[in-house]
Amino acid sequence: MKANTIISPELLNNKDDFSAEYFNQFNLRNAASPLKLNKSITKDYLFPTFYGDVSCSIGVFLCDYQAALEQLPNASMKPVKMPGGRALVTISCYEYKKVLGVAPYNEIAVTIPIQVNPSFDLPVLPIIAEKLFSGFGYHVIHMPVTSLENQIRGLKIWGLPKVVNDIDIAIDDKSSTTTAIDEHGNRYLSLTIPTQGKSTQFDVRSNLYSVLNGEMKQSETCFNGNFNVTKNMGQLLSKASKGQAALMLGEGEQADTLRELMINPVPFQTRFCSGMNACFDLPNPNY
Repeated sequence: MKANTIISPELLNNKDDFSAEYFNQFNLRNAASPLKLNKSITKDYLFPTFYGDVSCSIGVFLCDYQAALEQLPNASMKPVKMPGGRALVTISCYEYKKVLGVAPYNEIAVTIPIQVNPSFDLPVLPIIAEKLFSGFGYHVIHMPVTSLENQIRGLKIWGLPKVVNDIDIAIDDKSSTTTAIDEHGNRYLSLTIPTQGKSTQFDVRSNLYSVLNGEMKQSETCFNGNFNVTKNMGQLLSKASKGQAALMLGEGEQADTLRELMINPVPFQTRFCSGMNACFDLPNPNY
């Protein structure tokens, strides 16, 4: 999908697209004030933002712990520790076919699973039993998106590091390949994961931590869908790349920044869902 820099002056009237039972558990409301997108356009969005019929492909990779720590913007954030001096980085690719009030767009979220002010900095366990760790969540270090409107939303509401890029997503019966292309034409990130795997139902509520105007924010992110999952548990025990590489980093500044993480291109786990439902809320005012 090519980058869309046109901002419609009106909200998309598509509330009827979100009549599925999943969305009934959330109470829609407006933010405290409308969002000024540019000199002439201001919009009063409903939150949480609903996403329907989303194709989602995810690769979970091991990377260098110290390098991950250095990319976190707040000293209270600590990457979840993995064996061998490593941490995790998750690359999630979304084709948002239906978005409440907003035109469809594509997005990639590169996140580091973290704990905030952990009392016990235990390895691995926060990933397995995240409900036991109140400070567990994810921090976004890079987030290309094909929509200027959603870049502005992400920056102004949450402080998310969104950049406007082209994002191509190609899906067939064997694999899903997502490619990010920067403003200079560099194909700087490519993720290919299998569309097949063990069928697993996910119904997840988690926290996303960001920094807005120097203050840390906590926002709830939720998704529900049936994912095809593959696992490569051997990656936990070895730093060697045993298996098929899923991640390729190309040229450009963004690729260089991601390369600093020393990501093992063979994923620890992959997930694919052809049609999940999701939502993302405003920052928690009580955090």
